[in-house]
Amino acid sequence: MFISTRGRYALRVMVDLAEHQSEGYIPLREVARRQGISEKYMESIVKLLVKARLLSGVRGKGGGYKLTQPPEGYTVEAILRLTEDSLAPVSCLEEGAAPCAQAAECRTLGLWQGLDRVVRSYLGSVTLADLMERGGGT
Repeated sequence: MFISTRGRYALRVMVDLAEHQSEGYIPLREVARRQGISEKYMESIVKLLVKARLLSGVRGKGGGYKLTQPPEGYTVEAILRLTEDSLAPVSCLEEGAAPCAQAAECRTLGLWQGLDRVVRSYLGSVTLADLMERGGGT
């Protein structure tokens, strides 16, 4: 599993918006400036988040983006699922993967399945509110 810059930046954008949620709609350029991320690159990330209804946006004067629910309602897993092709540790566990011909004899399949469960469980247990409180992982 490899988390791309798109996934990492999506988390940073979401945390930033969560930290400034009391300000209403936040212009993308403000988030980009605070996070040191190209506004153009952030546009493509925000587009995914809006399409999935994790964010809402308003155009024009006073416009910008804001969360559609409280920070406690967003898990890291849900955000990364939108931005990453896969969170699986090996290709045979990727969503939609063809059944592996070696699965019945594979001595390592259980290891990879266990790792996949641990990763998903952990990412599913961490919310934006948690990231706001502790500024990262445990």
